[in-house]
Amino acid sequence: MQPGGPAERSANAWPRIPRQFAAVLRPRIDVIGREMIETIARELPDYRKPADSPFGHDFTSAVKRALHDFADLVEDPRSPRADNALFFRGLGETEYRNGRSLDLLQAAYRIGARVGCRCYIQLARDAGLSTETVLVLSEAVLIHINALANESVKGYAAAREHNDDNRLGQDRRALAERLLERRPTGGAPLSGLAARAQWPLPAAVACVLTTPAEQDAFDRDVLVLPRGPELVLVLPDTAIDDSLAAVRARLRERQAVLGPTVPLAEAWLSLHCARSVNRLVRRKMVQASGDGMVSAADHLSEVMLTGNEPLGRLLAQRTVSCLTDLSRGKATRLEETLDALLSSWGRTAPEVAEALGVHPQTARNRMRQLESLLGDRLSDPSFRLEAQVVLRLRALLRTAGEPVDRDVPTRVP
Repeated sequence: MQPGGPAERSANAWPRIPRQFAAVLRPRIDVIGREMIETIARELPDYRKPADSPFGHDFTSAVKRALHDFADLVEDPRSPRADNALFFRGLGETEYRNGRSLDLLQAAYRIGARVGCRCYIQLARDAGLSTETVLVLSEAVLIHINALANESVKGYAAAREHNDDNRLGQDRRALAERLLERRPTGGAPLSGLAARAQWPLPAAVACVLTTPAEQDAFDRDVLVLPRGPELVLVLPDTAIDDSLAAVRARLRERQAVLGPTVPLAEAWLSLHCARSVNRLVRRKMVQASGDGMVSAADHLSEVMLTGNEPLGRLLAQRTVSCLTDLSRGKATRLEETLDALLSSWGRTAPEVAEALGVHPQTARNRMRQLESLLGDRLSDPSFRLEAQVVLRLRALLRTAGEPVDRDVPTRVP
């Protein structure tokens, strides 16, 4: 840094102003403030607001705060200024929210500096201060107004960035909502929504269903859609491996279900599968994996089986009602044997015994009982299919600790 450069001159300006100038300035702050406000309003029509309006109060407060800050720096260049920095940063945020341009705000600062410089110089001359002091005051005004303006620029930029992020977030949520519609109701073209959301449309997607947390942050290629107690993530197939790894890491402490990868137009189906399997997890029919994420694709048969349980109970009456008169323990054992027998039709007694982990003679006795109860139906392919469906459903209900047999009003022959 060159000696006498901008940074050094800035640091040295305040000590070169006599401290008594602060005492000269303070009684004139209200008068100088009114002149600043009137001049800014005259030259910038956007700042012509009634003095008793909310804007008028804020405008007056900002001008007076700047004048008092200048006096404080003259009196003690090391005086704390953090609160003032926050105030003028907040002023920039307010200007953005009120729809005024940054150029307009900076023009107001320049006008204020011009008025302040003229008034300070006149006060210095009236107080008999030296010509050198007058010159330093001009320099200090520029230093001061630049510092305040810079804080306001920071606040303005932060507010604009926050607003842009909010708008982008809204666009991304709108796109996710549209993708997850089972029967789209029209509206803006999907390509337009995707462009605004900065999310290139993939050929296929997979949905993750989990619960929201206070600070959820995911990669930009993941669409995030909060829905009350649910949090839905839409992952594009173009980067699904990397995205899924990051999502797994983020959701390590939460229960989550990954829906199957489906064509983009069927994104709703991936979420439907994830939601259906999530219900089974809550019923304890499906066990969560070690990392907390369950793959719905591995449990689609369970979803189908439990999708209409009343119908499943009617089917149970049609297939295994002959077991209901037996004791619960015996009926359960025969169901297990029947399931082992049907899972690979034509199994011998030793093979069934091995599948069940029992003695071959025990398996042989149970198979004879089944033949006695079911007869020729065991060789009927339709019966075998229906029986396997029923047995699988009943096994799921037992796993969940739910009743297997309930009264059904209609008996099916």
